[in-house]
Amino acid sequence: MKTIGMDVGSTTVKAVVADANGEVLWRDYQRHHTRQAEKVLEFLARMQAECGVTPGRDRVLFTGSGAGLLAPLVGAKAVQEVVAVAAAVEKLHPRVRFVSELGGEDMKTVFFSPAGGRIGQVIPIRAAGTAPAAPADLGSTKQVYMQSACSGGTGTFIEKTARKLEIETERLAQMPYAGHTLHRVSSKCGIFAEADANTLVKSGVPVEEIIASLFEAVVYQNLATLTKGNTPQPEVLLLGGPNLFFRGLQEAWRHHLKALWVERKVELPAGVDPDSLILVPEDALYYACFGCIEVGKAEQADSALYLGSERLHWWVETGQHEQKAREGGRGLAGSEDEFAAFMRRYASPVAAPARPRATAASAGRVFLGCDFGSTTAKAVVLDAARELVFDCYVPSHGNPIEDAKGILRKVREAGYTRIDGLALTGYGKDLLKDILGADSAVVETVAHATAALHFFPDADVICDVGGADVKIMMLRQGTVADFRLNSQCSSGNGAFLQGVAERYDTPLADYAGRAFKAKSIPALAMGCGVFLQSDIVNQQRKGWSADEIMASLAAVLPLNVWVYAGQLQNLAAVGRKFVLQGGTHRNLAVVKAQVDFIRDKVPGAEIIVHPYPGEAGAIGAAMCAADAWREGRPSRFRGFATIESLEYRSTTNEDTTCTWCAVNCHRTFIDVALEGAAGRPWSKIALAPGWKRVISGNTCPKGLLEDANEMRVVKTQLEEVKRVHPNLAQRVRDDAFRTLHAAAPAVTAEPARLLPAAFGYFGRLVRRAFR
Repeated sequence: MKTIGMDVGSTTVKAVVADANGEVLWRDYQRHHTRQAEKVLEFLARMQAECGVTPGRDRVLFTGSGAGLLAPLVGAKAVQEVVAVAAAVEKLHPRVRFVSELGGEDMKTVFFSPAGGRIGQVIPIRAAGTAPAAPADLGSTKQVYMQSACSGGTGTFIEKTARKLEIETERLAQMPYAGHTLHRVSSKCGIFAEADANTLVKSGVPVEEIIASLFEAVVYQNLATLTKGNTPQPEVLLLGGPNLFFRGLQEAWRHHLKALWVERKVELPAGVDPDSLILVPEDALYYACFGCIEVGKAEQADSALYLGSERLHWWVETGQHEQKAREGGRGLAGSEDEFAAFMRRYASPVAAPARPRATAASAGRVFLGCDFGSTTAKAVVLDAARELVFDCYVPSHGNPIEDAKGILRKVREAGYTRIDGLALTGYGKDLLKDILGADSAVVETVAHATAALHFFPDADVICDVGGADVKIMMLRQGTVADFRLNSQCSSGNGAFLQGVAERYDTPLADYAGRAFKAKSIPALAMGCGVFLQSDIVNQQRKGWSADEIMASLAAVLPLNVWVYAGQLQNLAAVGRKFVLQGGTHRNLAVVKAQVDFIRDKVPGAEIIVHPYPGEAGAIGAAMCAADAWREGRPSRFRGFATIESLEYRSTTNEDTTCTWCAVNCHRTFIDVALEGAAGRPWSKIALAPGWKRVISGNTCPKGLLEDANEMRVVKTQLEEVKRVHPNLAQRVRDDAFRTLHAAAPAVTAEPARLLPAAFGYFGRLVRRAFR
C-alpha cells in the first residue's frame, strides 16, 4: 500500500508518495497560480502514471489551505497543517524544541516541550556524534501560534518587495543578511513594510540593504509576535520555502537566535557550535506532506482510501462553475451593449489637445515638470501657451538620482535642450530639488489640483489614485476646500493591483482585458489591504479564476477609495463633476468600476478621466515652473550635461543615525559632487568642498541637522521667529498662572468684591498680551 501526502498551499502544491516502509517513491513541488484544483488533478494523474498509485488500494491525506474543499472529492482525509508538521518533526527530529515554518502567505511556530514540562524549559542537548533519543523516550506537548491573516513575515511579502526592486529570484536567493546596514522596516504589517521599503528606495538606500532589512523584519515578526514571549529553545528547525531558499533569511535567523540565547541565558552544551543547533533540512518544503504520511499510519485500513480523480475532474470542469454562478455577482460589464457604450466614452482621452504637438524646434520657451512617484517617474514639457509638447513615463528603478538621470535623458534626446523652468513633485522632490537645481518643489495635492483645473476649471472633485497613495480633493470655486489623503495603507491604490497582477503573471497593460472577460465575480471585502489579500486567497480556494479575481479587485477599489480611505459616506454632497487621474486610472477596468460606483451614488454625475492621468502631477509641476518664470525668477536648472555626469555616493551607518531624540532615525547621507558646494569638513563623515550633502530617512526637521552647532543656529532662528511673532495664547497662560503678589486681590476679600477685581485683572492680562 502506498500513501500520498499532499500539501495544497496558498501559492504552491507539494506532494510525496511513500511505500509501506516509508520510502519516498515520488515527490514534486509547483506553483499553482490560483488554480489549486487543476494542479492537484495534474499531480494525481502523474502519480498514477509514474509510480502506480491505484484507486481503492492506496491512501491519500491532504493538508494546507485547500485541503478542506478538495479532500472529499478524492476520498482523502484532511489533516490540520500544524498537526501534519508536528507529526513529521516528532518523527524525524525528536530533539527539536522550536519550529518555524514560513509559507507563501502564512507562518507557523510550534514549541515542543517534554511531557509534563513547560514551554521554553531547557532540556539536555546531545553532543555531536551521539544518537538522538527515540520519540517514545521524550514524548512532548506542543504549543502552536499561527498567523495567516497578514502577509507580514511571509514569503510572498519578500517576493513582492523584491519584484518592486527588480531583483531576479535567483539573485534574491543568494543575497546575504550579514554585513549590511539595516533600516527600519515594519514587521507587524506587510502593507506598512512595503511603504517603508518605498521610502528607503526613494532615499537612495542600496537594494542590498533593503533586502537585508526585509530579512530582519521577517525574523523579528516571528520572534516578537508569534513566540508570545516564550524562548525558542535549541534545537531549532526552520521549514518552508522562504527559510530554505533565502540564504539571507537563514543568516538572520542564526544571528537573532544566538543573540536571544545569550540574552536569556540559555545554557548550551560545551563544545557544541550554536549554528549546529539551527537546522534547515534540504527537504524543508515537504514536512507537511511527510506529516500526512505519518498520520496515515495510524488510520484504519479502510480509511482515507483514494477514490480516483473522477469527482475532482467533474469539479474542475463543471462543479466550481455552477457554484460560482450561484454565489458570484455579475461581471464589470452587465452586457455587450453596456461594455461597448463604456468603451466609446472612455477608451480614448476625452480632452485631447486641440492642436498637434509642437516639435522641439518650434516649441520656443518650454517648462519642465517631473513627478518622482513611488512606482514611476514622469516628466512633461509645456510650451509658453501651457500646451503639452512632450511626455515620458518610466518605472522607478529604486534610486532617485538614477531615475532623474534616466528621465532627463529622455527629455534631452527628444530635443528639448534649453529649459526655462523646472519644478518637481512626488516622493523624491525634496531630495532632488537642490541636486537638479529645480526652481520649486511642489506639494503633490497642489500639483494634481493645478493639472486638473487647467483642463476642467469647473471640477467639483479630483480623485487621484497613484501607486502608493490615494488623494481626494474637494473644490469650491476653483480652489481646494478639503482633501483626503491615504498613504499608509495599500487598500485602493495601484501598487496593490500591480502586486496581484504580477502574482498572476499579467502585465498591467493586459489587466483590463482579462478583467473584462469575467462574466461573474466573487465578492471581496472592503477595507484593509491585508485582509483583502486574505480574502483573495479564500476565493482562490473556491475555484475563482485569476480573471474573475482581478475583476472583483477592480470592482471593490471604489469602495476602498471613497468609503474606506476617503471616509466619504455621502458622495452626492461633494459635487457632481468628478475628475479621475493618477496612473491607476489608465486601467479601464478600474475606470468602469469607478463610473458605476459614482453614478450609483450620484445619479447624473459627470465623470471625466484626465487626458493624461499618469502625468497629471508632472503637468501641475510644470505649470508652477511657468508661474515662477512669469514672476521674473530665473531658472536654477543645472543643465542636462551636469546632471548626466553627476557623481554621488550614499552612506548609512551608525554615524548617520540621528540622535536628537529617542527615535534614532537611521538616516542616509547622499553626497553629490556639485561645483561651488561648500562641503562639510566638520561632519563625522567629512565632506570636502565641491560636494553637497542631502539627508534622507529623517522623520522630523531635526533630522536634517548633523551636529550641535547647526542646532544652535536653527534654535536661534526659531527664537527670533517667536520674538517677532509671539504665541499670544502662551503669554496669556503664563501671566494668568503667575503667582499673585500685593497687586492681586486679597484671598480674604468678600466674594462680591473679589469677582470684579479678578475679572479686571485677567482683562488687563489679555489687553497686555495683544499690545
